[in-house]
Amino acid sequence: MSRGLLIALEGGDGAGKSVQVDLLAQRLRQGGLAGVDGAPDLVVTREPGGTDLGVAIRNLLLHGGQVSPVAEALLYAADRAQHVAQLIEPALAAGAVVITDRYVDSSLAYQAAGRGLGLDLVKQVNTLATGGLLPDLTVLLDLPLAEATRRRAVAGQVPDRLEAAGDQFHQAVAQGYLALAAAAPQRYALVQAAGTPEQVHQLVWQAVAPLLQQEA
Repeated sequence: MSRGLLIALEGGDGAGKSVQVDLLAQRLRQGGLAGVDGAPDLVVTREPGGTDLGVAIRNLLLHGGQVSPVAEALLYAADRAQHVAQLIEPALAAGAVVITDRYVDSSLAYQAAGRGLGLDLVKQVNTLATGGLLPDLTVLLDLPLAEATRRRAVAGQVPDRLEAAGDQFHQAVAQGYLALAAAAPQRYALVQAAGTPEQVHQLVWQAVAPLLQQEA
C-alpha cells in the first residue's frame, strides 16, 4: 500500500478556504475517492478542531477570552499534535488523500508573522507537534484584505477572536503567507481567490491534479 497525500488549503480569514475544501472534496469523490469506513480513500478535516481535543481547543482559541500570543501558538500546536497523531498520520499510512483546512503554515503566518513571535520559535514548536510532517502541497488562497473584509460583512458573520484582531494584524498575516510561498515554491501553489467559487476551484484543481496523477 502506497503512502497517501496531504493537501492543505491556507489563506487569510475570508479567503474562501472552507468552500474550496468542500468543492475539492466533491470533485475527488466524483472521481472515485470516497470515505469508506475502516479504509478511507479521502479524509477531509480542519484545524483547529479535527479531533475531540481539537474541538475543545478551537472553542478556547476562537471564542474564549484573552489568550497571550505564546499561549495561542502552543494551543494551536497542541491541536496539531493530536490531529497528526490521531487522524492525519494513520490516514496517510492507510494510503488516503487527506485535505485539511489549515495546517502548520497557518501558525507560521498567524503566530510567527501576525503575532510577531518569529519563524524560528513557531517552527520549532510545530516540528515537535507534527514530527516534521509537511503537506505534499499547500494551496494558498490569496485575497486582498479589503475584499476579505467585504465578504465577511456580506455574509453577516460575527467575527471570532482572530478575525477581530484588526487590519494591521491581518496584513502581517497575508505578508507572512506570501513570504512562506516565495521561500518554498515547490510546496506551494499560489491561487488568486478573487473570482467566483467555481473559478477559484478550477485554479485549485489545476494545482492539485498533477500531484494526484503522479501518485496514480
